[in-house]
Amino acid sequence: MSAPLTLYYAPGTCAQAVLIALHEAGADFEAKRLNMAEGEQRSAAYLAINPKGRVPALRTPQGVLSETLALLLYVAQTHPQAKLAPLDDPYRLAHMQEFNSFLASTVHINHAHRPRAARWADDEAAHKAMQAKVPQNMRDAFTLIEQHYLGDQTWVLGDEYSVADPYLFTMAGWLKSDGVDIQEFPRVAAHFERVKARPAVQRALA
Repeated sequence: MSAPLTLYYAPGTCAQAVLIALHEAGADFEAKRLNMAEGEQRSAAYLAINPKGRVPALRTPQGVLSETLALLLYVAQTHPQAKLAPLDDPYRLAHMQEFNSFLASTVHINHAHRPRAARWADDEAAHKAMQAKVPQNMRDAFTLIEQHYLGDQTWVLGDEYSVADPYLFTMAGWLKSDGVDIQEFPRVAAHFERVKARPAVQRALA
């Protein structure tokens, strides 16, 4: 009998946040790793699952879902006992979604201009110009996270660990490849180590 949930993911991508969330939730799921370097995400078999040709995708009993932001909330809502989101507090839930939306719409896009500049321009000089701006754009975004969102809190939502934390952990892990030292952001660096030490995160990374 197959697991009720199947996550399609690749290490180091934003799908890592969903993989961690599933482990944190104690979910019954199967993880299927795609070889992005060999273009498996563009294979006919995977495009039949997710026509966007990207990860993550989550097969559920009701159908396939995609987009990290949606999957993180789905995991939290379908596993309420894990308390991975403030589901009974509209303001705090919206605040969590605000933060996750910032990661998805700003931080991820800032990062993507380095490895995937060809999405936005065909000209080689334009690619280089976009890639050169990535460290500054990532610094600007993480300065906001450090000062406005994280502050002196243990987790993004204060004392409550949520799906926002593995999402931030995943993107903070991109800083080095983007030419930014995470130690420039002591609060983000400390948060990164706290998340990394969690047993569920260790299982996901293994």
